[in-house]
Amino acid sequence: MAADAPKAANSQQSKMAACNADASGKKGDERKAFMKECLSAKPAPAVAMTQQDKMKACNTDAAGKKGDERKAFMKTCLSAPKK
Repeated sequence: MAADAPKAANSQQSKMAACNADASGKKGDERKAFMKECLSAKPAPAVAMTQQDKMKACNTDAAGKKGDERKAFMKTCLSAPKK
C-alpha cells in the first residue's frame, strides 16, 4: 500500500499542473469553477497522457528553473514514460 502513495501524489500533481495550465486566462469565479470541475474529473481509464499534456505538466513543474537546470529537467521530464 505504501508504494502506491508516491504514484498517487505524482498523479495528483500532474493533474493539478494540467488543470492550472488549462485555466490560464480565466479569473475569479470562472477560474474557481473550472479548477473544481477539472480536479474532480475522473481520469480516462488506461489512456496515456498526450505529448501536449506532458509538455504542459513538465512546463508547470519546471517553474523557477532556468538555463541548463531547466533544460536538463525538461529533457528528463519529457523522456519519462507516459502515464
